[in-house]
Amino acid sequence: MSIVCPTRRKVLIGLGGLAAYSVMPVQASQSVLGIKKLGFYNIHTRERSEGNFWIDGLYQQNTLENFSHLLRDHRQNLSAPMDKRLYELLYQLNKTLNVADEFHVISGYRSPKTNEMLARKSSAVATKSYHMRGMAIDIAIPDVNISHLRDAAISLKLGGVGYYPKSGFVHVDTGRVRIW
Repeated sequence: MSIVCPTRRKVLIGLGGLAAYSVMPVQASQSVLGIKKLGFYNIHTRERSEGNFWIDGLYQQNTLENFSHLLRDHRQNLSAPMDKRLYELLYQLNKTLNVADEFHVISGYRSPKTNEMLARKSSAVATKSYHMRGMAIDIAIPDVNISHLRDAAISLKLGGVGYYPKSGFVHVDTGRVRIW
C-alpha cells in the first residue's frame, strides 16, 4: 500500500511542467507574445476607434468595449459584445493585404429590430443575420480595391464572405465558410 501526499504531487507536477517548458523551442514559447492592433471608422456616426485588442496572449477588455461601442447599431444606439474571432479575422485580413489601414464600417452589430427593418427592405439581408450575434461586419478600406478585399477575405477561409460591389463593401463573418 502506498500513500501519496497531495502537496508533494503538485510540486512534482509543477517542476515537471517547468522542465518541459525549458526544453520547448523558443518559437513555440513566444507564440503568445506580441500586439494585435485594429482601427475602425464608422461611416454613419463618423466615430473612430483604434487600439491594441490583444497583447501578449491577452485580449484587452477596454479596447474590445470601445470597439463594440463603435460597432453598435447606430439606428437603435445599442451595442453588444462582438465575437473576438471577428477581430482576429480582421487582423489577419490586414496582414494578408499588407496594410494597417482602418476599416470603414458600414454595419457591425444589428439589433433584431434593425435587422428586421432592413430585411423587409432588401432580400440581401438575412433574417437570421450573424450581425445580430456580433459575428459579422460589413467593411471597406478606402485605398484597397473592393475585389482585392473580397479575394483576401476568401483566402483566409475563416468564415462567410459576401461581395457587394454596387454598395462598395464586403461582408465577413465568423460563421461557416461560404461565399456569395
